[in-house]
Amino acid sequence: MAETNTNKRVHGIVAEYTSVDSLLKASRRIRDAGYKKIDAFTPFPVHGIDEALGIKPTVLPWIALAGGLTGTITALVMQIFMNTIDYPYIISGKPYLSLPAFMPVAFELTVLFASFGAFFGMWALNGLPRFSNPMFTDPRFDRATDDRFFLYIDAKDDRFDAAGVERLLGETGTEYINQVVADDSPTTIPKPLITIITIVIALSIIPALIVAKMRVTTSSQPRFHIFPDMDFSPAKDLQMVSTLFADGRSMRPDVPGTVARGQLNQDLDFMTGIDVEELSRIDLPRAQKLARAYSPSALLDDEPKTADKPMAAGKSDAVPDAIEEVKAPDAAASIPAETVPEPTKPATENPSNQPSLNAAEKSDSVDTAAPVVDNTPWLKRNPLVIDNEVLQQGQLQFNIYCAVCHGANGSGNGLVNRRAQKILATTWTPPSSMHDEAIYSDKYPDGKLFNTITNGVRKMPGYGAQIPVEDRWAIVAYVRALQRSQNASLDLVPADQRQQIQERKQAIDKALAEQAEQEKKKAAEAAAKKS
Repeated sequence: MAETNTNKRVHGIVAEYTSVDSLLKASRRIRDAGYKKIDAFTPFPVHGIDEALGIKPTVLPWIALAGGLTGTITALVMQIFMNTIDYPYIISGKPYLSLPAFMPVAFELTVLFASFGAFFGMWALNGLPRFSNPMFTDPRFDRATDDRFFLYIDAKDDRFDAAGVERLLGETGTEYINQVVADDSPTTIPKPLITIITIVIALSIIPALIVAKMRVTTSSQPRFHIFPDMDFSPAKDLQMVSTLFADGRSMRPDVPGTVARGQLNQDLDFMTGIDVEELSRIDLPRAQKLARAYSPSALLDDEPKTADKPMAAGKSDAVPDAIEEVKAPDAAASIPAETVPEPTKPATENPSNQPSLNAAEKSDSVDTAAPVVDNTPWLKRNPLVIDNEVLQQGQLQFNIYCAVCHGANGSGNGLVNRRAQKILATTWTPPSSMHDEAIYSDKYPDGKLFNTITNGVRKMPGYGAQIPVEDRWAIVAYVRALQRSQNASLDLVPADQRQQIQERKQAIDKALAEQAEQEKKKAAEAAAKKS
């Protein structure tokens, strides 16, 4: 037994063991004696030591659970407030309150808060941080990481009595018992260390002051580049000038005739919205260039086309300006209906899996006072077989890509338009209303509407790269359904629902009449008071 030092504060008593079995046996003996503030130190994990010491399950899992639930609630409340209350905005057709869309952020905050709870909870339960442990004052305790096992009884235990504890430990077969006393090493921080810490803190403030100064001042000199390769990268952004190419553009167009893997389609009418056969009769060069741009393996002959000579595969050379040769005038221009040729071939059913191609003709905005005649033979009829499934798909795609500007009902007053009007955006061009007579099928054929969705018009971007061909035609069908819904007659309503609609209409008319009568009375009363 080691000598004890009664001049120092006693923190507890420690005993040393040479084997796992002797440590477990001693732990059970101390536990059964009623001691609760005990601990064991081993060079490796010992199975069953928790039970032998009588250690109760920790509350740390409950702390982690509380942290995780706090993170989940915080994420959901934050997203519901931001997306539903503070700034409601439909993204990709999702509703304002879309719990499935909120799950990724909720999951991240759940993990984050649970990790914080487990980390800081572990520190609190273990009384950390501790800059010194009285156990380190025992010179033999270093072997706890090598080949010895130690059992410690804290002096804070209610049953602690130094003589009784030493006698009890002696009965467990240990050959070494020692009192754990306070560390008598100096607690004053050395002055040189204080000086070094002060200098480091002062130097760390200098970069923050420099950054703060740069944020509130201007300079005619370029900034200092620590890694110039990151600031002067040869990579080019969109719409930038480049000296590497003859045309001076950094954005390189696809090679004419480029087809994405799995998206080859030979039906040019279906992909362009144009009756290519009729276009070949009107303007063969334009039709040939259009064919080269969309389908290199189905090109037109260079010879003039006649009614009795079909189109055949021809040259495969690339034509850079193929797309520019077929242009559509602005939707706002006056287009006489009789100038649009009637397609000579009937609308065909849509083959399965018709993909979209990146090549597309560009619809230019026409700014001229004179009416523009559009001689492009657009398809007048939608090539899809219109059924309920097609209309539902068209509605889905319309709500995702179109409703944010044109509105869910196609009136042209979507969330983006309302936002632009609210902030008085001077460069904003209001989107067209789908219920404008100029966009009805008799003046704006289905093929032309398909082309507008594909390539855009004015400030509306083209969606040919985002929406598959079939879905673009489905959007056209849904737009036509929206237009019919605003001008539908009662005869189009099923017979079993007409009576209900008439009753609702009568109720609405009655309510409007009563409201007008009340407003009229209020106006008369106000005029009487003034007189």
